[in-house]
Amino acid sequence: MDVKTLTGVFIILLIIVGVVAFYAGTMYGGQQASAPGGTVTTTVTKTETKTVTGGGGEVWTPPEKIRAAFVYVGPIGDFGFSYMHDVGRRVAETLFSEWLETTYVESVTEDKLGETIDNLVSQGYNVIFTTSFEFMDKTIEKGEQYPNVFFFHCSGYRRRSNVGTYFADLYQVYYLNGLIAGALTQTGHIGYVAAFTIPEVVRHLNAFAIGAKEVGEQLGKDIQVHVIEIGAWFAPDKARSAAETLWRDYDVDVLAFTEDSTAILEFGQEITKGYEEGKYDHPLYVFSHYAPGYIYGPDAVVSGQIVKWETIYLDILSKIKAGIYTPFNLENVDYWYLLNSGGVELGAHVYENGTVMYINPKFIPTLKSITVTDKLTNRQVSVYELVMSRYEMFRNAPLLTPLQLTAITHQYENIGKINIPPVDPNNPDPYSQVDIYVSSYWDPFTGPLSGYLKEDPSQKVTIPEGQRLSHDDLWSMDWFVDWVVYHGAT
Repeated sequence: MDVKTLTGVFIILLIIVGVVAFYAGTMYGGQQASAPGGTVTTTVTKTETKTVTGGGGEVWTPPEKIRAAFVYVGPIGDFGFSYMHDVGRRVAETLFSEWLETTYVESVTEDKLGETIDNLVSQGYNVIFTTSFEFMDKTIEKGEQYPNVFFFHCSGYRRRSNVGTYFADLYQVYYLNGLIAGALTQTGHIGYVAAFTIPEVVRHLNAFAIGAKEVGEQLGKDIQVHVIEIGAWFAPDKARSAAETLWRDYDVDVLAFTEDSTAILEFGQEITKGYEEGKYDHPLYVFSHYAPGYIYGPDAVVSGQIVKWETIYLDILSKIKAGIYTPFNLENVDYWYLLNSGGVELGAHVYENGTVMYINPKFIPTLKSITVTDKLTNRQVSVYELVMSRYEMFRNAPLLTPLQLTAITHQYENIGKINIPPVDPNNPDPYSQVDIYVSSYWDPFTGPLSGYLKEDPSQKVTIPEGQRLSHDDLWSMDWFVDWVVYHGAT
């Protein structure tokens, strides 16, 4: 059964247990947690106890019942980052209900993370997921304090024996969104609202800009991507204000964002409807972020990025239960899932049967009517065909997935292909001298590219032709491509 079918099954299960999951909570600091965690009551099947011995002689017995706590930076009602993490939590709890219990604490600030973890540990939670970049250092500190508790930090790079890291990265999907944006913009001015310009967000907005230029330049458009940073992950008023500024002052007619509310989707819908009614001289088409946002802007949402944290949570939790992961072997556990993994998806909506709306049907005829040259094949194709062929290219890289689980194998992720020599040159086997593709055969962060440092625009960055940026290059990205116009933080 493939990932999409499984996701459909999970969604049906979640509907059945939704009421129970909403009201089954835990106590936090003497009061009810800021939102209740869900449990499903089932008959627990007794499993054989397995003892694991580490390389240093440590002995570990996997817990008979895993109690996992999820710490969110925003409210689960944000319909963005925290919402989708919580969908992943609920999927895992439903599937593994025989031996998994979960809870969550939402809207936790960096300065409150320490006491939040202390409370969760005191309640007996033995696996703790901290789900925001700024939680990294405190997670490491608490990992040292509680050496027998599993910690997993989302989007960070610091690890230790009982602290692993994980992330589902969207840069490939942002690039695909950018291809569409370059076709749809009439002004050539495209917008991006950034919560923070940390490397993750810079990587995503650069990929979006690269896609937009690839198509827009062929259509004679002078593409510029205007960026405003709002300094918050969840700030609906700031997000709407930034989008309004980009649309009004910079003539932006297409926009992407990294912020966790629905404010920009709703503003895009308002402006686009007004444009279609003759009130405004240009629309504001938008791409949803993290969650399938079509329902908030059916006339304005073109496509977007969907994250499926459950693909990582299921893997981590099952490996803890099986004794594969222990509190003394996580120092190299580092998930970095791309489109090939099923952890992220191109799309704006998920139908009831689990299938995905990759692109809003409203925009497909336009995208099919615009013809460009595919620079990888030199074929004349529609923009719609270009997007879907690139999508398939990224998806069809299954050999990449096992490399995306550990820090020590990330160095191989940017290898396009390897050549397998025959065992016997005089009697070659059927696969002799064939190219085995490791990752996708092309990546948007392949030179030639040029840009400038965010902190010092006078310092130029040049990526030579044919050079493909590595995992570490992408993870530490602190520069913008030349056609990104950074307007600073609000």
